[in-house]
Amino acid sequence: MALGANRRVLSGMRPTGQLHLGHYHGVLKNWASLQHEYECYFFVADWHALTTDYENPAIIGSSVWEMIIDWLAVGINPSEATLFIQSRVPEHAELHLLLSMITPLGWLERVPTYKDQQSRLREKDLATYGFLGYPLLQSADVLIYKAGLVPVGEDQVSHIEIAREIARRFNHIYGRETGFEEKAEAAARKMGRRNAKLYADLRRRYQEEGDGEALERGRALLEAQQNISLGDRERLHGYLEGSGKMILPEPQALLTPQAKMPGLDGEKMSKSYGNVITLRESPESVEQKIRTMPTDPARVRRTDPGDPDKCPVWKLHEVYSGDDVRAWVQSGCRSAAFGCLECKQPVIDAVLAEQAPIRERSEEFVRDPDAVRSIIDEGCEAARAVARETLEEVRAAMGLDYR
Repeated sequence: MALGANRRVLSGMRPTGQLHLGHYHGVLKNWASLQHEYECYFFVADWHALTTDYENPAIIGSSVWEMIIDWLAVGINPSEATLFIQSRVPEHAELHLLLSMITPLGWLERVPTYKDQQSRLREKDLATYGFLGYPLLQSADVLIYKAGLVPVGEDQVSHIEIAREIARRFNHIYGRETGFEEKAEAAARKMGRRNAKLYADLRRRYQEEGDGEALERGRALLEAQQNISLGDRERLHGYLEGSGKMILPEPQALLTPQAKMPGLDGEKMSKSYGNVITLRESPESVEQKIRTMPTDPARVRRTDPGDPDKCPVWKLHEVYSGDDVRAWVQSGCRSAAFGCLECKQPVIDAVLAEQAPIRERSEEFVRDPDAVRSIIDEGCEAARAVARETLEEVRAAMGLDYR
C-alpha cells in the first residue's frame, strides 16, 4: 500500500429515509471534498440502522438504494472512493465479535450518546445488546480498514476515542508476535541504510531519553516510506514506541466544519422535526414549503417592520445568500420596504439552483438501477479484500489461524 494508514478515511450513513439538504451540507459536501485528498471508504450502515429501528426494517431496505443514488448525484465518485454496504462485508461482524471478547462493559456504558439517545428515544425499547454495543460495531467498521481518519462532528469524538482505546488494548494483548524484534529489525533495513540509522537513533532517543519530538519524527519517517509493506510499517511503529506490532492502528477524529443546516422552522433540519427539504424534492414542493415558512411574528401586516434575527427565513439566507442579498434583507425587513414573500424569493431561487444538477444526475441513475448495483458490487468486493487482510492478521494474533 503506497499511502500511509493515516491517509485512509472511513465514514458511513444510516439508511433511514430520504436524504435532505441537512445531509448534504453536514456530510456529503465534505465527503465530495475528501475523496480528492484521501483514500476514502464510504458505506451504507444498514446494521447500525437496526440498532434503533429493528422493529421497522422496511424503511431500511427501501432507503438503501435511494441513499446511494443521492450520494452519486451529489458527486461522490466511485472511481475516487470505495462505496459499499456494511452487511455485504461480513468481516465487520466477525471483527465486532472478536473485539467484544476484550472490550470492558464499562467502556460501552460510559459512551455519552448511550444514555442520551435512550432518553431522547423513549418510545423505543433500546435495552438491547445491539444498542449498547453499537460503538463497538462502529469501532470494528473503522479498524477493519485500518482507517487513520474518521470525519465526525464534535459530538461524535467520544466514539473515535473508544475505537482508539480498543485498538490500544488489542495491540497490548496480542501485539507480541514470535520473533517480533528480529522482524522489526529486518523491516528497518528495507528502508535503506540512511533511514534505518535515523530510525534507530530516533527510537533510542525516545525509549532511553523520553524525547517526545523523536517519537513524532520517527512516526513521520515511517509514514514517508514508500518501499515497505503495511505490515512492516505497523511493526516498526510498535518497535519505535516500545510495544509490539501495531496490528490495529489507532484512528484519529477528523473534525468536520460545523454545519447546522436550518430547517423550515429555524431549528436544525431533521426528519424527526418534520422540517426538511429532500435533495430531490420537486421544484413546486420546494417553492411551496419555503413560501409558507413562518416568519418574524411581529410582522402581522405588510407595513410592520421586522427583525431578521427572529425569522427562520434569515437562517436560510445565512446559508444561501451573499453579502449583498443579506444586507438587502436586513435593511428591507427592518424598514418594511418589502414583504416576507419577496424576502423568501432569493432563498427559493438558491435552493432550486443547488438542487437542479443533483436532480438531473439522479435521473440518470434512477433510469439505470443495474449500473448503481454494479458500482456497489465492485465497491463491496474491494472493501472485502481489504477487510479480509485485516481479519487474517487479527485471527492470527488471537490464535485462530490453525488449520
